[in-house]
Amino acid sequence: MIRISQLKLPITHTRQELEQKIARTLRLSGQTFGFSIRRQSLDARHQEDKLFVYTVDVDVSGEERILKRIRDKDVCLVRDKPYVFPVKERDKVTCRGEEDRRVALHERPVIVGSGPAGLFCAWYLARAGYAPLVVERGDEAVKRKEKVEDFWKGQSLDPDCNVQFGEGGAGTFSDGKLNTLVKDPFGRNAEVLKRFVKAGAPEEILYVQKPHLGTDQLIHIVTSLRTQVEQMGGSFRFRTKLTGLDLDGGRLRGVFLRGQEGTYSLPAQVCVLALGHSARDTFFMLHQAGVYMEAKPFAVGVRVEHPQAWINQAMYGEEENPLLGAASYKVTHTCADGRGVYSFCMCPGGYVVNASSEENCLCVNGMSYQARDSANANSAVIVTVRPQDYQGDGALAGIAFQRSLEQAAYRAGAGRIPVQRFEDFCKNRRGDGFCALQPCMKGDFAWANVREILPPFLAADIEEGIRAFDRKIKGFAHPDALLSGVESRSSSPVRIVRDPKTLLSNIDGIYPCGEGAGYAGGITSAAMDGLKMAEVIALTYR
Repeated sequence: MIRISQLKLPITHTRQELEQKIARTLRLSGQTFGFSIRRQSLDARHQEDKLFVYTVDVDVSGEERILKRIRDKDVCLVRDKPYVFPVKERDKVTCRGEEDRRVALHERPVIVGSGPAGLFCAWYLARAGYAPLVVERGDEAVKRKEKVEDFWKGQSLDPDCNVQFGEGGAGTFSDGKLNTLVKDPFGRNAEVLKRFVKAGAPEEILYVQKPHLGTDQLIHIVTSLRTQVEQMGGSFRFRTKLTGLDLDGGRLRGVFLRGQEGTYSLPAQVCVLALGHSARDTFFMLHQAGVYMEAKPFAVGVRVEHPQAWINQAMYGEEENPLLGAASYKVTHTCADGRGVYSFCMCPGGYVVNASSEENCLCVNGMSYQARDSANANSAVIVTVRPQDYQGDGALAGIAFQRSLEQAAYRAGAGRIPVQRFEDFCKNRRGDGFCALQPCMKGDFAWANVREILPPFLAADIEEGIRAFDRKIKGFAHPDALLSGVESRSSSPVRIVRDPKTLLSNIDGIYPCGEGAGYAGGITSAAMDGLKMAEVIALTYR
């Protein structure tokens, strides 16, 4: 396979023009070939001459001969190494033909949580014959969608099924970004994206620079993945919550579950904790049961909204271009006090959503549909907080800090999303709600003093950060930019400690996994960690 990098074409190009560019680059002069796009990115540095930049793999005969006549640093020969799961069939290890010394697994693995980490762990264990059981405190995706939309329309919060809990995890109601910065020498990233495509995602996520799946697509994709797991022998129990561990001398013997039929015990040798980072009650239970965990840095702040046309103009030099869609951005700044402030989970053409999961607490998140066609862009603007910033000590101090902010946000908006103009935020005043920009939100909102929700150091850093971002994106600090709060669920404030090789916690049989356990930071990285966990379990147990 010949790989060509840095193929540049105008954004208006056709597929035929791309084929012609490949043929000219390789001097094929009429020779037939096939190709696949490995990467597509946008070069908008010269806004009057925007380009798509491609990396392509070309399948053509006579590769060595072609390479000899071409001296180009952007053309090379590649040998793809496809991802291989270490166990292909039940009780058959494919590693070096060694004797199978794995531990006998008498009970099916229990996976707690059906977010990306839990789903991908379950998918690969099911295919290998382990018949995993996935327990999820919320509802299946379609029913969950109905409950979330009812909540946004004013119905009461379901603490077990909401934006945070239910099939697909918190990422189901987000922008659905699939890019990750995780180093990946084993090919798990590409494997995860391929699995999404086979579950119904568009093939473009395999190569575009910033792939995403809107909420409307994710609901159907996670449903498809679940159906596949069931067809391979796995099973799911919704409205079922982990309430305790049955331990024997530092080893897992079983789990206690609470479902619609009541509380019951289930024998288990292996339990994968693929929790979301909002499962606060479960963290407390695990801590009391003796599972080692530690407080970790995370970030909190606000959501900021601008008209999408402003962002398009700043990034593309034009307010709208159907070939490019809604523009995104990523900005960072180091504040005078040394803390980092940065944009997070940017949602082009998206919505700010009420993402609460506890009574009398309010937090926000961003969400986009696949079309990204709302009038506003939004992004979290968040500030790094460290354990020494928390109001308390111990492994769960970050949860208490989050709750204090969410309770203040709930009071500020009287149960609705509190919103404030940036000018009013800077002047520490509520404002009268007169604004040229209308919020794009899921859930009721109320004009409030968002600054009062935050500790003074956080508020000052957010103001400094937004002013700094204005030097990069003109209009970011516009007086009518809208701030809403509180963005408190950017990542887990807790890490459940696990051995870096065995992935075990301090209790034999307990495997912490994914974003909630502190080992991922988004849909793709969580799915990759779930896949990694399935590998370890399959190589440890037969």
